[in-house]
Amino acid sequence: MSESPSQKKNMIQEFMDFLQKFGVIGLDIAFIIGQASSKLITALVTDIVTPLIGLVMPETGDLKTMAFTIGKSTFSYGDLVANLIDFLIIAFVVFILYKQLSRFKLVEDKTKSV
Repeated sequence: MSESPSQKKNMIQEFMDFLQKFGVIGLDIAFIIGQASSKLITALVTDIVTPLIGLVMPETGDLKTMAFTIGKSTFSYGDLVANLIDFLIIAFVVFILYKQLSRFKLVEDKTKSV
C-alpha cells in the first residue's frame, strides 16, 4: 500500500520510518552490548589483571594504589594505568570483532584500498 505524497503520516508511522531509515534499533542494540562488554572487561581488569600486576610489584600490592610523592604532593598513577589497560583491551576486542564482521562481509572493510 503506497501512500500518495498528499497523505500525511501519523507520528508513530513517521517514528517507525525514522528508526528503519537510520538503523537506530541496530545502533541501540550495539550500544547496549557494548556497555555490557565494557563492564565485563572492566571487571576482568579490576579483578584479575590488577591483582596479577600487584603480585609482580609486591611493594604496592595493587596496581590502583601505585603512586609516587614529590615533596608534599602525591601523584596516584595506578588508576590511570588500570584504565589504560582497560581501554586497550576494549579497543583490541572491537578491532577483532570488526575484522571478523568484515571477513564475513557484514560490514564494509574501510582498511583495504580500492
